[in-house]
Amino acid sequence: MAKINLLPWRAERQRQRQKEFQLMIGGAAVIGLLLSGLWYLYNTNQISGQTERNTYLEGEIVKIDKEIEEIKTLNQKRDDLLARKTAVEKLQANRFQMVHLFDAIVRTLPEGVVLTSIKQEGEMLTLDGRSQSNARVATYMRNLESSGWMTNPQVNVIQVGASTATGTITSSENLMPYLFTLKVNLANPNAPRDPNAEPTPDPIPVQMPPEQPAGVPPVVQNTADKMTSTQPAAPATATTTAPANTSAPAPAAAPNAAPTQSTGK
Repeated sequence: MAKINLLPWRAERQRQRQKEFQLMIGGAAVIGLLLSGLWYLYNTNQISGQTERNTYLEGEIVKIDKEIEEIKTLNQKRDDLLARKTAVEKLQANRFQMVHLFDAIVRTLPEGVVLTSIKQEGEMLTLDGRSQSNARVATYMRNLESSGWMTNPQVNVIQVGASTATGTITSSENLMPYLFTLKVNLANPNAPRDPNAEPTPDPIPVQMPPEQPAGVPPVVQNTADKMTSTQPAAPATATTTAPANTSAPAPAAAPNAAPTQSTGK
């Protein structure tokens, strides 16, 4: 006998499929929630780790900034100490510079030259004075150059005094009629030398005008040249002819004897 199933099997199968679908949806939702939770935990862990690293780096940056400030302070202190050391070395080197300078000025001053004023501007020294002649000034310049405490002497002005030029000569101007102005560079042989410094240039040679006798105004110099050239020679001829005059009577007696001999004959 054939078996016939009259139950609603289609509805039952549909309900079964709906249950399976719901189970699949629920499983997918659970899996999605689990994956979302895992992703959230991963991101939270990464953010927390990065935050900790940022906090550590910020702390290290603060420490490094403090160290940089300390280094700047130490560098400033070092620069101050070096500046003080340089100043002390300079003072130590120039400790007796003025003493040696004035001693050199006095030692190098030749006879016939006097100084009327000394002026210092930085490393430049200006010397004003009077001299008997131009040659005295040239000698003084050579002495200053060889002193070691002054270099590169230069003549700015060398002229006859105004009263000497006009003919109204005083006693002091009669002895020293020439006014001069010298400029020299100060030097310290005891100071430490910089190997990178440029060498001191050689002094410029100075051409002196022809020397004029002391006390003679330039106005009458042309007319007095012969007199001044012959006056110093007069004592020399007197001294050289004095021995000749002592022996002069011997040849003078010969002409006198010759006529007496002729008259005797």
